[in-house]
Amino acid sequence: MLSAFISQVGLPVLMAIVSGALGILDHPAAKTAAHALGQVEAALKSGQITSEQLAEANRHSEEMAALEIENYQENLAEINKSLRAEIASEDQYVRRMRPTFGYLMALTWAAQMFGIAYVIIFDTDKAGIVMAAMGNLSAIWAVGLSVLGIYVYKRSDDKNIKPMRDVIYWNTKPSM
Repeated sequence: MLSAFISQVGLPVLMAIVSGALGILDHPAAKTAAHALGQVEAALKSGQITSEQLAEANRHSEEMAALEIENYQENLAEINKSLRAEIASEDQYVRRMRPTFGYLMALTWAAQMFGIAYVIIFDTDKAGIVMAAMGNLSAIWAVGLSVLGIYVYKRSDDKNIKPMRDVIYWNTKPSM
């Protein structure tokens, strides 16, 4: 019953919305996709595509989504495994790599900003060129700052999960 309802109401509405949105775009691929969706919508309305066929398509899309989710979970499990190995490592560099990377990012960011500020203030005629060059570096900074954000976020989680290595107990006598 639900698949019949979706095939009669949900999918046609969804196709009409997507077709309308793609039809507005001034691109041949978008126009072709909008036209194709219009043809599928017409086939649904005329009964050329049955609710059983739609239910099979929905079942297939659910299987594809389940495979994608499984793949995503495997990737996350591998990342989690490597982060746990990093945390458990006794190697000083492995444990201090995240803060080192953070400090280096902060220093290079500050150096770039001071350099840009210097050019803007003291060598104004070259400011436009320098700002354009900085814009060209935005992708590199996006990658580095994204990695730093993940490091900081994961380290916050790690601190909440794992107790500190050196814990000093001041009162070792049990309280009564």
